[in-house]
Amino acid sequence: MDRRSFLLSTSTLVLSQLLFGCGGNNQMQLKVELLKGSIPGQVVNQFHKGLQQQVQLKFAPVEQIQDLFQQLQNWQQKSKATDEQGWSRFIPFRQGQKTADVDLVTLGDYWLKAAIEQKLIQPLQEVQGNQLKQWSGLDERWKKLVMRNDQGNLDTQGKVWGAPYRWGSTVIVYNRDKLRKLGWTPKDWSDLWRDGMQQHISLLNQPREVIGLVLKKLGKSYNTENIDQVPDLEKELQRLNQQVKFYSSNNYLEPLIMGDTWLAVGWSSDVLPVLGRYPQLAAVIPQSGTAIWADLWVRPAGIIKSTLSDQWIDFCWQPSTAKQISVLTKSNSPISTNIIADDIQEPLWSILQSDVYDGLRLREVFDKSEFLLPLPPSAIKQYESLFAKIKA
Repeated sequence: MDRRSFLLSTSTLVLSQLLFGCGGNNQMQLKVELLKGSIPGQVVNQFHKGLQQQVQLKFAPVEQIQDLFQQLQNWQQKSKATDEQGWSRFIPFRQGQKTADVDLVTLGDYWLKAAIEQKLIQPLQEVQGNQLKQWSGLDERWKKLVMRNDQGNLDTQGKVWGAPYRWGSTVIVYNRDKLRKLGWTPKDWSDLWRDGMQQHISLLNQPREVIGLVLKKLGKSYNTENIDQVPDLEKELQRLNQQVKFYSSNNYLEPLIMGDTWLAVGWSSDVLPVLGRYPQLAAVIPQSGTAIWADLWVRPAGIIKSTLSDQWIDFCWQPSTAKQISVLTKSNSPISTNIIADDIQEPLWSILQSDVYDGLRLREVFDKSEFLLPLPPSAIKQYESLFAKIKA
């Protein structure tokens, strides 16, 4: 699930590649492929200035998480092909087939299980708290998310496979003018079933997201395994489908801006950058909780571990750095950063402190929200089958 492409601001990476330092091939290097817009350029600059040795940094932004996942797959396929060729890999015309040459890559938590199963990545550390100095600053919930066994499933005794550096959520974004005429504004998932919204809503084209929000409305978990046994689930999905004009994971904001739809469900990293430019739009995190996503640093398989990559991860976890990443990329941080109202640019603050929360704090909403965790193949089949049935 590629969940986010981010519009760049002047504070984020503005070049196809951001390169610091110069020198010969013997110079120490850190090469990173990252989700476009997920790390501000000045953060990389500060990291470079703080290093004691001469280092070359190469940060290459990529448009979508899915592209980064496919890059990991391509590296692995080329690596296998090279191994099968044996001595022929030394033939000059074979040299163009390169395997991974990057120390760290951005990956979404949703992709972590597949990356581990397919042996696309290697652990950042074998046991928790061994090399990464700032690991202790993470909430236990984040530690549990990235500690997995070799099948990619959650395991509190597992290895550390990823380092979360920012997170966001699934939100409701709506046209203020259209809903003002109806006399209400959304506060929770149940509002999607209101009268007057037929054919005015767009939903993400993702079974886990759509069925998950209905499960949440019914008081269940996004990660429910036996959905065939959930009473009224299919009936509620059918009712919701009557409200839906279309399903899309990429093109749901433009119709909302144009007034073709009145309300959409989308990812905060897509939604927040456009709110400031289109004052007719507003967004809310549902009170009963929502789905959470996280951007992680992962290490490609076959790459020799460098201390410099660990230094970068620890730098991202320092409170001052985490605060900058959170504020400048309009996201949240897995590190407690004590962000105050003056630090946060609109429209993120309006979402976090909107009166639709009725006094709830972000932490309380976070506690009610869930990561989309790995499910057994049989459960995934149930989700996909029911979603296809509803859309048909």
